[in-house]
Amino acid sequence: MRGAEISTTGQLNIKDAAIIAKLRHLAERRSTSVTDVLRQMVEREVANDEARIAAKLAAIREITRGSAALFPPGSTSDHSDLYDENGLPK
Repeated sequence: MRGAEISTTGQLNIKDAAIIAKLRHLAERRSTSVTDVLRQMVEREVANDEARIAAKLAAIREITRGSAALFPPGSTSDHSDLYDENGLPK
């Protein structure tokens, strides 16, 4: 992680003065703590990431459904007739 260190006690040491100043400014404007500002931001980003991943998976599933319809009924990926009992080509 660039610009921050995380210890095993859960402490976060941010070494970027500009970020610290912006966090403090936001916390003051919102009448809350820097920790609360960070918590809200991280939760929002995690939710955004999860939504993006879910959308990508939905798109992949849709492509899979569409491509499955292109194969004739009864088609399989079983090619065992092409190989012997050792897995070598016949």
